[in-house]
Amino acid sequence: MSAAVVALFTPSAAANAAPHDPSSSSGGAAGPDTTTHAGATTAQERNRIDAYWSPERMKLAGAMVPEITPLPEDDDTPDDPRPLPANTPDSGSVWTHGGAVEKNVGRLFFTFADGYDGSCTATVVTSANRSTVITAAHCLRGVGAPSDDDTWNHNFYFVPGYRNGTKPLGGFSIRTMATSSRWDADPDTTESSDVAAAGYDAGLLVANPAAGGQPIADITGSQNIEFGQPVEDEFIHAFGYPNYGLNDPGDKYVGSRMIHCAGTSHPGSKVPLLWGETCDMSAGSSGGPHLAHFDTRTGTGTVVGITTTTEELAGGPAPTLYATRLGDSAHRLYDWAQSR
Repeated sequence: MSAAVVALFTPSAAANAAPHDPSSSSGGAAGPDTTTHAGATTAQERNRIDAYWSPERMKLAGAMVPEITPLPEDDDTPDDPRPLPANTPDSGSVWTHGGAVEKNVGRLFFTFADGYDGSCTATVVTSANRSTVITAAHCLRGVGAPSDDDTWNHNFYFVPGYRNGTKPLGGFSIRTMATSSRWDADPDTTESSDVAAAGYDAGLLVANPAAGGQPIADITGSQNIEFGQPVEDEFIHAFGYPNYGLNDPGDKYVGSRMIHCAGTSHPGSKVPLLWGETCDMSAGSSGGPHLAHFDTRTGTGTVVGITTTTEELAGGPAPTLYATRLGDSAHRLYDWAQSR
């Protein structure tokens, strides 16, 4: 993968990473422009993944050398029950205002094929099966043959409302997932940044139910989702769990709390298919929602894009966080996921 895309999710070495059972995964086309992959399909696999993601492992997901990386201190920024005034620009701060977004956005953990742990951000979206989650495709896989198990990441585990190593609403393994078949390209001729720049970085997941059998959305609620053309100068709120401070003391984020940005959206000067706002989020924020029509009193809005990259790939002033806006390809993935 190119550094421009990888910069938003950084792996950490997992010395004792649990092996992935190849029998639980398979690639295959589910329709035009859609490639699917199985995740945790048995109770044994779900239980193993739940045990794998201990508080310590979650806190260090994203550290490049976890053996010598100290556990980050808890972020105890006080909550503020007052709603954020509407249309308040924010280039990056801990979200303290509660609301629905604090329940249905969370960290998505995974293990790379080489045994390194990483994390992204994901969101529960309104769907027919009440089990559909959206993130970035590059958080799920690299370019390559979908039948090659090493093309995909493993041990997927979504923790909505993640905070300081805790699972406030529980943790959810992933039953199945889908990306655009554009990711099936030959890695010798195509980089992940090429696919992202072309607007195909949306990935859809179907979460396993909670231990009691409830679909995830019955526990977390969900954000609306919309597919269409970007609106020039639309005011957008973005959320994510950046964590590159685990590796670089110059970066203030270590993944402990959800970070918020807000501002008017504009296309990238180098990659106009990607739209972004002023925001200093770093690695770990990939897949986070970009919400239009966001109500700061209730914490609800409409997902219109998911974080893909920064100005390094898309151009424009620093810092800018760019999203893949959701079009026809993402709509097909969503329709597939909500029917599982």
